[in-house]
Amino acid sequence: MIIAVDGSAASGKGTLAKRLALHFDLAHLDTGSLYRALGLHLLKSGVTPEKTEENLAAAAVESLDLGLANSPEIRTDAVASMASVIATMPAVRSAFTALQRDFATKPPHGNGAVLDGRDIGSVILPDADFKFFIDADMEVRADRRTRELQAKGQSVMFRDVLEDMRDRDRRDRERAKAPLRVTDDAFVIDTSMMDADRVFTLAVDQIAKSSE
Repeated sequence: MIIAVDGSAASGKGTLAKRLALHFDLAHLDTGSLYRALGLHLLKSGVTPEKTEENLAAAAVESLDLGLANSPEIRTDAVASMASVIATMPAVRSAFTALQRDFATKPPHGNGAVLDGRDIGSVILPDADFKFFIDADMEVRADRRTRELQAKGQSVMFRDVLEDMRDRDRRDRERAKAPLRVTDDAFVIDTSMMDADRVFTLAVDQIAKSSE
C-alpha cells in the first residue's frame, strides 16, 4: 500500500501521515524534513535565503547528512523559511525525487509506505494507491504554528508567523516546478474545524470505501 498525503503548512498532514503509518504498518517519510534538513545544512554553512544559489543547494543534497531530518533544529521558523525557498528550485527537487520514490517502492519496513509533503500525489507518486490533500484556513494554520513554536520555548508572535506562512503558501503554490496543488483523484480534507482524531477517521473510512 502506498499513500500520498499533500497539503499546506500546519494543516495537519504530518500528523495524519504518522497515524496512518502506525495504523496500517507502513514506513513513513516526511518529505518536508528533507528540505528542512538541507535548509539547516545551508544555514549552518553561512548561506542565507536571500543569497541561496540553486546549483550550490542541489550539489549539497549529495553530501547531506540525512540524520539532520530528525534534528529538533529543523523545526525552527528560520529553517522552515529556508526550506520553502530551496523547495522552489527545480534542481533541488530533482535531486530529492529519486530518494523519495525509492523509499515508497522499497520501504525499509512494513507493508508499504506513506509519504507526506507538497507534491507527493502530483509528482513523486502519481500512481499512489490513495491520495489525500489536507488544508485549513490560513489564520487557523498560523495560530497552530504559533502555539507549537511557543510551546517549544520560541518567542514568536502570531502576526509574524501569519506573514511568513502567507509568503510560504505563495511560493509553494506559484513555483514553476511541482507547485502545491490538488490532484483530481485526491480526497480533500479541510481541517479548520476538525481535531486530529476526526481527520484520521475520515481518512481511514475513505481508504476502506476505496478498497471495497
